[in-house]
Amino acid sequence: MNVKTVLILLVLALATIFALVCVLLTRGRAPSPCQHQPPEQQDTGDSQSLIFADLSPEEMVQVVRYLQGHLGVQLVDASRAKPSESCIASVDVQIPTKAEVLRFLDEGGARPAREALAVLYFGNQPDPNVTEYVVGPLPTPTYHRDVTVQKYGGKVPYHRRPTLAAEYKQIGGFLKSQVFPAAPSFMLQVMEYDGASLAALSAAPRGFQSGDRITWFVLFQNVSGFFVHPVGLEVLVDHSSLDISQWAVSRVFYNGQYYRDMAQLESAYVQGRIRVEKVRKVPQDGEFSSMKPRAPPAALFPLQYEPQGPRYSVRNNHVLFQAWSFAFGMSGSRGLRLFDIRHKGERVAYEISVQEALSVYGSNCPGGMSTRYMDGSFGIGRYTSPLVRGVDCPYSATYLDVHYLAHSQLPRVSKNALCIFEQNLGSPLRRHYSNLQSLYYGGLVNSALVVRSIATVGNYDYVWDFIFYQNGAIEGKVQATGYPSSSFLHGDGLRYGNRVWEHTLGTVHTHSVNYKVDLDVGGVKNSLVAHDMAFEMTRAPWSMEQQIERPRLTKKVLDTEDQAAFRLQSKMPRYIYFAANSKNKWGHQRGYRIQITSFAGDHVPEASSMEKAISWARYQLAVTRRKEKEPTSTSIYNQNDPWTPTVAFADFINNETITNEDLVAWITTGFLHIPHSEDIPNTVTVGNSVGFLLRPYNYYDLDPSIYSHDGVFFTSEQDFTSCEINPVACLPKTASCLPNFPPFTYDGFQNTSRL
Repeated sequence: MNVKTVLILLVLALATIFALVCVLLTRGRAPSPCQHQPPEQQDTGDSQSLIFADLSPEEMVQVVRYLQGHLGVQLVDASRAKPSESCIASVDVQIPTKAEVLRFLDEGGARPAREALAVLYFGNQPDPNVTEYVVGPLPTPTYHRDVTVQKYGGKVPYHRRPTLAAEYKQIGGFLKSQVFPAAPSFMLQVMEYDGASLAALSAAPRGFQSGDRITWFVLFQNVSGFFVHPVGLEVLVDHSSLDISQWAVSRVFYNGQYYRDMAQLESAYVQGRIRVEKVRKVPQDGEFSSMKPRAPPAALFPLQYEPQGPRYSVRNNHVLFQAWSFAFGMSGSRGLRLFDIRHKGERVAYEISVQEALSVYGSNCPGGMSTRYMDGSFGIGRYTSPLVRGVDCPYSATYLDVHYLAHSQLPRVSKNALCIFEQNLGSPLRRHYSNLQSLYYGGLVNSALVVRSIATVGNYDYVWDFIFYQNGAIEGKVQATGYPSSSFLHGDGLRYGNRVWEHTLGTVHTHSVNYKVDLDVGGVKNSLVAHDMAFEMTRAPWSMEQQIERPRLTKKVLDTEDQAAFRLQSKMPRYIYFAANSKNKWGHQRGYRIQITSFAGDHVPEASSMEKAISWARYQLAVTRRKEKEPTSTSIYNQNDPWTPTVAFADFINNETITNEDLVAWITTGFLHIPHSEDIPNTVTVGNSVGFLLRPYNYYDLDPSIYSHDGVFFTSEQDFTSCEINPVACLPKTASCLPNFPPFTYDGFQNTSRL
């Protein structure tokens, strides 16, 4: 081999090595961080939206101080108040009247005074009662006024008060110190009770008639997921007296048998006259009820990120997303609510809010069969739980704290309890592929903005979503998860549910959820119009001997509240909408359609003595005139006195005319849940989701999403690999960046107390 050949080979070898090094270096280079760009639209409405804002902790403190100094009554901290004492039960924002708000927002009127609504329990009075005060102006209060009679037509009797956490603690102490010791042998040998090994769950309502405050407490093993570990013992406690020393046991239930009290149960046990069904004690993690994964981590699940940063903005309580803007808040009792919802700058709804969540249970055990939970009384907003980044919401979502004052004189915070994010739903909002005449593709990714909170009320976790789509539609959705409630399996228990473990009966129950939707379509004054379809028989004009059954449009204006109240099982027009006094380009009344997704059955028979308290659940949809004296479909006081309800929704419907009026739609959705083995350890959200849609119906001249920047269109004659033609083709360049995922933190175990 000559020198020339050697040199050539050496040069080639060096070139190859250089090329390989370049390739390796290129491949190993980390992608650059994603560069965030500010949203195209700047938020200018956040200062106005503060009219709807929740109270700040500082404002709550000022309200408490004012009330302590100006009522002339000794107020005990609600966290330790006895029933015989007076306390501040809760403080929330008082939203001004709609007329005041619209004068401020639309007409340049004065900003309404910022006020709070305080609920006080006056137990230390000759006539104990619940009183509601409006306190203002904030941040430095100088006045208060009693609004109880104005709102409810009279005083609120003391027995209707929602149960404080302090009262539950006092009942727990009563059980531990006085009730359980009355049956020492039974509690030790059968229950294996050691002073802390049992957990109690309250039934509600509390009795059978107004004035009762007699509650069944169901006992469970005090382990993780205790809701599915019943031990067969239930105790009926009469805690109606304001003197705790006068509380008493009214009845005891064990394994299908009723006893006068614990002493009688003990006597029967000692004498061998009781059928013992001893439950195997499980470890502290709950064993079968443990939420701990049964498999090790593997490949990471898909994640969502925003290559150019969020395309929405959140300032204070105001959100701006593409053509949408709205204000948000959290009612301590009712939960998530939205105000002043606008699309393309025009208000389409004044308020959309959760009203109530009802669960009605069946069982052959007393606690289960008497349970009708009205979660607003416990506090849907108060029990809004801290969210886990990457599971409860996308990792990169915007997380916000929720502040509340309830059951204590000090404000509390649920960290990261509300999240806002844009979500690519993984399917097109609209699309068409044409292979006839011309060849093209047109589509739009279905990317929507989601506002979410999750309330954990006892055993259930409710995922509350409001979703904003690019075509002008709004969705309200609730998904149920958490633990199923259960009873001790005995006797004919399988008539009331499925066996899900050795001694555990998953009890049949219903879920009903009520929403308030105050639509303002093209202005405050609207009418309710129903469209549907019917078949008509006609002769084919080109062949008169032949008959055609053709669909035709049916139209009806619903003139009165009675016509607009649709019972759960009744047939409702498939297109029902709020109609404006204006028309679109094509001569149709502009409207927003209400479309409900629900599998609700009867809530309770109307003959029930307590039905009127939950009469909103009679209707899948009821449209009424909007009235300031009818702000909510129910009351926090209905749970503990459903027999004389403080607010009865059925009274809202009195056949008033609803043509060209300010209207409110009250929407009920729900489903039946028969717990089954796959509900152990936890009920899944799949299949347990209901809600409603508000959709433009001739509101625009064409689909507003056609103006979205996310649209994709190309023809067979275009270079669809070009970024200028097809923005999706740019993704390898525009989206190949490193997401900025903040470190994982969780504050959900701070500022909590065990009852």
